[in-house]
Formats: sequence, structure tokens, C-alpha cells
Amino acid sequence: MLSSKFTQTLVFLTLGLLMVNASANVMIPAPPQLAASAYLLLDGDTGKVLVEQNADQQLPPASLTKMMTSYLVSAEIAKGTLGEDDPVDISVKAWRMGGSKMFVREGTQVPVKDLLRGVIVQSGNDASVALAERVAGSEKAFVDVMNQQAELLGMRNTVYKNATGWPAEGHLTTARDLALLARALIYDYPDHYKLYAEKYFKYNGINQPNRNRLLFRDSSVDGLKTGHTEEAGFCLVASAERNGMRLISVVMGARSDEGRASESQSLLDYGFRWFQTHKLYTAGMELGDSRVWAGKQDSVKLTIADDLFLTIPRGSADDLQAELHIDEVIKAPFSAGQVLGNLTVSLAGETLVDVPLIAVEGVEQAGLFARLWDMIVLFFLNLFS
Repeated sequence: MLSSKFTQTLVFLTLGLLMVNASANVMIPAPPQLAASAYLLLDGDTGKVLVEQNADQQLPPASLTKMMTSYLVSAEIAKGTLGEDDPVDISVKAWRMGGSKMFVREGTQVPVKDLLRGVIVQSGNDASVALAERVAGSEKAFVDVMNQQAELLGMRNTVYKNATGWPAEGHLTTARDLALLARALIYDYPDHYKLYAEKYFKYNGINQPNRNRLLFRDSSVDGLKTGHTEEAGFCLVASAERNGMRLISVVMGARSDEGRASESQSLLDYGFRWFQTHKLYTAGMELGDSRVWAGKQDSVKLTIADDLFLTIPRGSADDLQAELHIDEVIKAPFSAGQVLGNLTVSLAGETLVDVPLIAVEGVEQAGLFARLWDMIVLFFLNLFS
């Protein structure tokens, strides 16, 4: 019998050229060891984890909780169920919240867009509760939605008990889950993500700075959120973009405000220095073709559905090897987008990615005589293979 797939090797690097693989050794130093309970660094574009330590250990997130609060508010705005200029009634509960505050007043109305800045820039517990009540009717109902959304995002080790990060038994998350949430914030709602880069927000005559020190030190940093309680220690989720590469760092349980900033900077600098985000293929680009049996066309072009990015050691792009694993017998009819094989990309013998190969266009079934002839040819090919 004919084998189920055949393999075609190609190495695509830049500008659509096919190049011969060259062997090279890329030396990468060990990642920095941070003074923190848990930490993680990943490539925002690919989701590739570059550094991790205790990344799945459940820890209290403090005000990092507000990342989910702002995510859900952005989702409501995107759906049209909430407007940025909609007034929000400030309840007694919101007004009485302790800790970091936006300083809203009970009985007043504040636009959603101001409260969102109060949550993101000023880390306002009062603003968080006000938005939770506006979206879900009560903070308790909002927390139910927070936990449902966490599950949808794949945050398997996260349990929310409130919308602020106020200390509560069982209110826990992990560095890995926070990285997933940060990535969702950045890519799902890019317009609202811009708020995380704002250094100051003035409300009620009080001008407060963003607590993310990296915004004032590193021009490539454009977010995200700080958190601190006695139980959680000092926490920071940060993101930066340099030369088209976006990295997301999570540091939990650092020893000081300065410590969470410097430790996060160390992670980001390490990632940018030693790794790169490399685009191999563009969605729809013809990567190969294959024989079609019993069809009105004799061949079909093959491609991938989405742009393909990889996170690789800096300087190792010339060592990437790509292979097309194409179904040996492709019979019509089939439609555009049908999976007809898979593409694997490897580096130094390690498979980095495995994605489906799909048909660029559909092929209709041929007439009876042509189909019979192809079946006869296939019979003898099978017989002598």
C-alpha cells in the first residue's frame, strides 16, 4: 500500500526564499535568578515561555486582580452593552473601599472611561467595585463572571473572590495564568490596552502616578499592572515591545517596590537580548502542491491558515528546518481550507511547531471516465509499491 503521507523538506527564512539549512551553535546563558516567589517570561506573539520559576504555584495576586476587572469591562464595551461615556452610580460600598483609591464620592456619577483609568492607572479599589456593580449588578455577581472568564482563557489555577485583590481566603492565581490574562488584554482589546501606558491620571483634583516604575524608566514598556499586599508581597506584570517583538513578564512575591521593577527589567532584558520572534510564513502563501486524484484539476496548492511566528534563539534563523507532510492520496472533491497534511518546523532536532496544511482552493470531482481511470492507476500504484 502507499504510505499515508510523503514528506517534502524546505527551509523558508526571509523574503519568500528557499535556503539551505546551515548548522550553527547558538549559545544562550542561563536566565536570571530572581528574588521573587514566582516568575515567568513569554513571547506575546507566540505564547512561547522563555523563563519560568514556580509558574504554577497558586499565590495571592493582590491588585493584579484588576487586570481581569478591566478585561471584563473592555469586553462589555466591545459588545456594545456598556459605553465609555455611560455614567456609573457610586455606591456606599465603592466609596468606603480602603487601600488604593481613585477617590470617587458616594452618590455621584462617574463615566466608565474615568473609572477604567482609575482601575488601571490609580489601582483604585473604589473604581473597581463601582464598575463591577455597574456590569453585573453586584460585586458578587461580577466575581462569578470573572471566574467564568478565567476558565475560558485557560487560567486553570485561578480563583477570584473579589474584583479588587483585597485579601480573601482562596483568592489565588499563578504567574502562568496572569501571563495568559495579560496576553488576552493586549491582543483582544488593543485600544483599551493603551490605557496601561498612561503614567498619570488626575481625578477629583488628585493627580496620581502609575505605580509601574518601568513606565518611567524604559520607553519600550507600555503596561501592565502592579499589586501589593502583605500576604502577596510586591507583584508586577509588565509588557514591552522592541523591534517588533513583544514580551510579557510576571513577577510575584518580590521583596519591595523597587525589587519588583528591577526583577521585571532583568527578565525583559534577558528575553530581548537572547531571543527573537521570527516570522516564517504568511497565511495563504503557497508552500507546495500535490497530485489530486479523480478531480477536475490535477493538482492543488497548499498553504497554512494563519501567519506563522516562532520564538527562537537570536541568530538561529538559518538553522530552522521546515517539512511538509502531505497526504499521499488526495481525492476530489474537497473544498478550500480542507486539511491535506501538516507542516512541522524544527530546530536542532526539536520540533517547534506542527500546523495543518490546507488546500488553497477547492477541487470538484471529475467525470465518471476520469474517475475510473484514476482508480485504475491508483490500483496498480498500490499493487507495485
